[in-house]
Amino acid sequence: MISSSWVPYHREDDGELLGYLVAEGGTFVPVTVFGYRLGEAADEYDASQVLESIGLSYLADTWVLSIADREEPINVQIVEASPEVLRVKSVDYGWEQDYGTIIELPVPEPGNLTRR
Repeated sequence: MISSSWVPYHREDDGELLGYLVAEGGTFVPVTVFGYRLGEAADEYDASQVLESIGLSYLADTWVLSIADREEPINVQIVEASPEVLRVKSVDYGWEQDYGTIIELPVPEPGNLTRR
C-alpha cells in the first residue's frame, strides 16, 4: 500500500498519475506509481521534473526480477501497475516456469525489481 505521506504527481496535460514524490529530509525522491525509485533525492521541482521527463515510459521497459531460491534474476515486463497492484510477466526463456507466467508483486515494490 502506498503511504498517504507520498505526494502524488500528475502530468499537467491530462492529469495522469506519473508517480510520487517521497519526502526524504528536506528533499524529495521521485518514484513510480508502484514505488520504484527513479532518481536521486532533490528539491521538489527537480524531483518532479524527473517524473515529467520519464513519464510512463518505464512501463514499457524490460525489468529484472530477483526471485527467492534462484541464483539468477529473470527478465520481466510490466503488465499492470498502479498504486494498488503490480503484475509482471516472465519474458525469460531460461526460467523454469512458462514464458509469460504472471507474477504479482507487493506495492510498494520492495526492491526485487530492477529497471534495465
